Amino acid sequence: MSETPMRRADRTLDAGALRALAHPLRVQLFDILSQYGPQTASSLAERTGESSGATSYHLRALAKQDLIREIPERGSARERWWERSDKSVSFDSPEAMASPAGRSATQLIMNEFLGRRQQQLMRHVTESIADPDKGDDGTAIISTANIRLTPDQAKDMIRRLSEIVDEVAASARGHEEDPDRVPFTVRVDAFALPEDGDGR
Repeated sequence: MSETPMRRADRTLDAGALRALAHPLRVQLFDILSQYGPQTASSLAERTGESSGATSYHLRALAKQDLIREIPERGSARERWWERSDKSVSFDSPEAMASPAGRSATQLIMNEFLGRRQQQLMRHVTESIADPDKGDDGTAIISTANIRLTPDQAKDMIRRLSEIVDEVAASARGHEEDPDRVPFTVRVDAFALPEDGDGR
């Protein structure tokens, strides 16, 4: 389980980092910084509906584990800016998975991340149906393929998909302030289905 599931992550979160992240609001803050770039406690409060005092508290907790960092040159005495570390992270910590508490923290984090992503997907679908012109601009795809693969074929597919995503992501770095660029999320789900056909 990884925030960058198709490639090897730069950092596997240890038990301490997982415990720090295992809070619904902290997952949300971390995800907003990942998707939308640098924010202040006030801008995050507006996005989440929380108070700026609450977001500030949780930002400091994330920063203690080096999950995010302050941008001193962008801030002021009244307003601190925060950004996500540029390292990709994985939640597959053997240390954490060895304990019930670690597994519980990992489960909470994954539930929050994937729930948020699913909500974003459903909002996109709803808005596309409500405004067909917006939904037919060629900048989105929702596609499912049901195929039978050997383990080697599955690994090769994941490697090739990873290379494409990594190439595009690398070319986008350094252009975050370009007004023509908007945040996109790329999610590829590839996994073996259960033998009994039960999707629960």
